[in-house]
Amino acid sequence: MIDLPKVRRETPGVDHRIHLNNAGAALMPLPVYEAVTNYLERELQIGGYETSSEKVDELNAVYDSVATLIGSQRDEIAIAENATVAWQRAFYSLDFKEGDRILTTQSEYAANYIAYLQIAKRFGATIDVIPNDGQGALDPTALERMIDGKVRLIAITWIPTNGGLVNPAEEVGRIANAHGITYLLDACQAVGQMPIDVTRLGCDILTATGRKFLRGPRGTGFLYIKKELLARTEPIMLDLFSAQVTAPHAYTIRPDARRFETWETNYSTRAGLRAACDYALDIGLSAIESRCRHLTNLAREQLAEIRGVKLHDLGAHQSAIISFTISNHDSASIMKQLAGKAINVSVSNPSSTPLDADARHLPPIVRVSPHYYNTEEDIGALIAAVRTIAAA
Repeated sequence: MIDLPKVRRETPGVDHRIHLNNAGAALMPLPVYEAVTNYLERELQIGGYETSSEKVDELNAVYDSVATLIGSQRDEIAIAENATVAWQRAFYSLDFKEGDRILTTQSEYAANYIAYLQIAKRFGATIDVIPNDGQGALDPTALERMIDGKVRLIAITWIPTNGGLVNPAEEVGRIANAHGITYLLDACQAVGQMPIDVTRLGCDILTATGRKFLRGPRGTGFLYIKKELLARTEPIMLDLFSAQVTAPHAYTIRPDARRFETWETNYSTRAGLRAACDYALDIGLSAIESRCRHLTNLAREQLAEIRGVKLHDLGAHQSAIISFTISNHDSASIMKQLAGKAINVSVSNPSSTPLDADARHLPPIVRVSPHYYNTEEDIGALIAAVRTIAAA
């Protein structure tokens, strides 16, 4: 059971706004804010190098916190500036050759898809989109039929940026593992919203951000890479942190996942990422998932009852992300009107999920993403505001 009054006391932002943009960047709780600012205060007092030396054990504890959060081992974790960097460092370190196939989803992030296109252009790989089932999620049966000796990588987004969809990530892992195919899972909207166990998921690589449902600071992310894959994967870029010169013409790569990091990093936000992981773990991911589902279902059901509102959500299992439009209203204008009532939402443009937007002829859509610290009254205020806009 979540102690909602305590959580809200530790979230000062709820005093000023109804924040329903957690799929963009959630409100930080005080322990996360204090971890960052206390670290910066110490740097101010004694210097950057001196502070990192003084707090080395605390900084290194972030690997334990992230590993606990996703059910991995600490030496399988690398910290990155954001989820995109984490994803790219892993993806571009995989060896591709002409004829290799990359299997992905219709709902893939544009940033990931651009990387596939570049690899296809550079090496002659091909990109194949896994068909959806009747409810819009990736179809595992269709995926199984696509497997052949040329499939080099299965790379999917677990929870897309819009549409409410939760792809069957565990089923994908079962198929990938059965055929010995590398499996890369983008979990940036899942981490902090639900329990995660990389062993059950069967993924070889998982990437995520700190700023979304995990409630960490912006400019943070992490990479998980399974030990078996790590042992045979060399990062596309190395520096004096990820490797050491062992002879005038030789180098040795460090043995753990931190080979994907660089020497210089933002230490204060790393402290904040650790605090965010610990905060979520203290509350409990199962309790968080249950609360998110309750609030989102409440909002989704009531939005569907408003004349002129059209939901654009997919899948039998849906996340804490709701996408909708209102007839004869521009989504950017809707967001602006809601902001005028101190309600934070966002707009998801077709360019963010180009394949899905093209297939479904999606316009810019309003994205609402509640979190566990929101209240039923927050949802009521949203519904009242949307009803007023739709009636205008």
